[in-house]
Amino acid sequence: MKIYQANIVPLNEQAIGTAAHGSALFTINGDQLTINIEMFDTPANLQHWEHFHGFPDGKDAAIATSAQDVNHDGFVDLPETGAVSGTTMVPFDAAPHEMNIPNDNYPVSDANGYFAYTKVVPLAALDAQFKATFDDSELALDKRVIYIHGVTDDVDLPDTVAGAVGHYSTHVTLPIAVGKIVAL
Repeated sequence: MKIYQANIVPLNEQAIGTAAHGSALFTINGDQLTINIEMFDTPANLQHWEHFHGFPDGKDAAIATSAQDVNHDGFVDLPETGAVSGTTMVPFDAAPHEMNIPNDNYPVSDANGYFAYTKVVPLAALDAQFKATFDDSELALDKRVIYIHGVTDDVDLPDTVAGAVGHYSTHVTLPIAVGKIVAL
């Protein structure tokens, strides 16, 4: 059995008015990956995209900080995370092994901004889809970071905030919390 964890810390908290934080635990046991994520103080009553990000070439990913706000608009948007965190890889939605990133099957926070996510994923299916998408890359959880995304539509985002995906706006994709995944 292999166990990985992440301490998830706020990102963009000054700009969005809440300091989302939590933890993630990843357990590989045989042919299953169990994912447990618990989040606090996220924007309330909202679906929150959550994924692990990384570099397909195996480079170690790091969490984004305010230093990644290269256009100095007061927000670290999704494209700005790429330099240190890589690309979006695996979603923590209803079916992570399908790796269908833009969808409406992510956790929804309650009125207090809390949500818990638990999913048991067939590792062979996830590995196959991951390898098909990122060539022969390995999951390498200890080289990845987790992001939690999403703010309400009433948060005033300047036009300089980028990262819309398909018909999903930058309000959906704005990172609100991040954590480095480490092996235990």
